[in-house]
Amino acid sequence: MPHTIALVDDDRNILVSVSMALEAEGFKVRTYADGVEALEGISRSPVDLAVLDIKMPRLDGMELLSRLRRKGDLSVIFLTSKEDEVDEMLGLRMGADDYIKKPFSQRLLIERIRAVLRRRDLKAASDDDDKKVLRRGNLVLDPDKHLCTWRGQEVNLTVTEFLLLQSLATRPGHVKNRDQLIDQAYGEHIYVDDRTIDSHIKRLRKKFKELDPEFGEIETLYGVGYRYREE
Repeated sequence: MPHTIALVDDDRNILVSVSMALEAEGFKVRTYADGVEALEGISRSPVDLAVLDIKMPRLDGMELLSRLRRKGDLSVIFLTSKEDEVDEMLGLRMGADDYIKKPFSQRLLIERIRAVLRRRDLKAASDDDDKKVLRRGNLVLDPDKHLCTWRGQEVNLTVTEFLLLQSLATRPGHVKNRDQLIDQAYGEHIYVDDRTIDSHIKRLRKKFKELDPEFGEIETLYGVGYRYREE
């Protein structure tokens, strides 16, 4: 999907020429002639990045950025005039990602936009990866790497042991019966004797206790099932 850019400037020539250049590079562009119009439009239909002129009638770029940030995170590049060094510093302190001085090269602006979007997309990908990593106190489970650590030391687990531990640790304090754990580790419609789960849990505990004799996070509720201790 192409990125969508909001271009906000009271100079009609800039809106027309820059939007044409951006569209030629594959971006979707929405143009706004002042800050009030932009605030309404961006609030109604969010964009991936906004290019804001600092000095505009009705609502300047600084105030527009401030109001947009109240509604959520947004990548922003400021357009400034040569004498606006104070505004540049204020803009960066407010959280603008970059600024470009007028008059500017359209090629430079396009490259700056791409750089900011790359950083944003890399951060989003990193955040997604972090969400996959499960952390419960001293326990860290990374499914993509099939990595389990306890107090910083790696615990070598089989695939089944990893899945069982992940199922329990995902919801600490929540009891999982043996049938639920079988479904998690083996999939539905696969018959496994209940004692097989008990054996896996026993081996799991043994591996952790070899690293930490005080390990007691996997609790047994006799006649019910197992749970991971709440923090």
